[in-house]
Amino acid sequence: MKKYMRFIKIALLVVVLGAILLFAGIQYLLSQPAPEGFPILEYHMVQEANPDKAYEYNVPPAEFEAQLDYLEQQGYTTISIRDYLRAKKGLQQLPDKPVILTFDDGYETNYTELLPILEKRGLKATIFMVGNDIGKENYMSWDQLKDIQHRGVEIGSHTANHLPLTSMSLAEARDEVKLSKLLMEWNGMDTIYTLSYPNGKYDKELLDMLKEEEYLAAVTGDAGLNTFETNPYLLQRINIPHPLFGLTEFKWRLLKGRIMTQLGINQH
Repeated sequence: MKKYMRFIKIALLVVVLGAILLFAGIQYLLSQPAPEGFPILEYHMVQEANPDKAYEYNVPPAEFEAQLDYLEQQGYTTISIRDYLRAKKGLQQLPDKPVILTFDDGYETNYTELLPILEKRGLKATIFMVGNDIGKENYMSWDQLKDIQHRGVEIGSHTANHLPLTSMSLAEARDEVKLSKLLMEWNGMDTIYTLSYPNGKYDKELLDMLKEEEYLAAVTGDAGLNTFETNPYLLQRINIPHPLFGLTEFKWRLLKGRIMTQLGINQH
């Protein structure tokens, strides 16, 4: 029993010391000048009713609007990925504190519940569509997709079937990114320039292949901040899931992006 209690005490001491060191490390990083760069936020759905099988992917509208309020208070202005690419070429200027709102998969509530919030606030966003899911139950229809694009939302590709590109041959991966792009463009969408890697999976061969297929940028799931020096096919993105701790959690996730950049972890 004494040995057991001693082990417990040592374990608690290690945990406490680890927490102290972690807190001290974070405090030190925050005392340093903030790194250059802007965040890209990764959402999936914004809807009132939490889906049973995708609860963790939904940010309820009230929570989403609180996050938007915070971003506005901090001086952020939304841009599209195309704005970033144009600015990188010197064709336009970015605001002082840009932020990009992205939404994966193309759920129907992006049109029915998200779009009114964006339009009410005059915000920009980018939605990455799974080509073969367009028109299916719970996903945007072709009419909705065309309308949301005409109303200022940028549309990108999330491949044809939402399969991890690194789990297939390069030829199969090429078909996934090519077919999604062609399917949308042949059905009247504006040119598709951007891609979101399914499950955030990528490798160097995919980067070269995307260039060949006339994509100009792609987003990862690696948290961090972006500058004009960031590889456009490996844009950093901060995941925003269903919040368990309200706005505090949102601030933590923004902080994570800053810290990952400062530490140089998975930065491109």
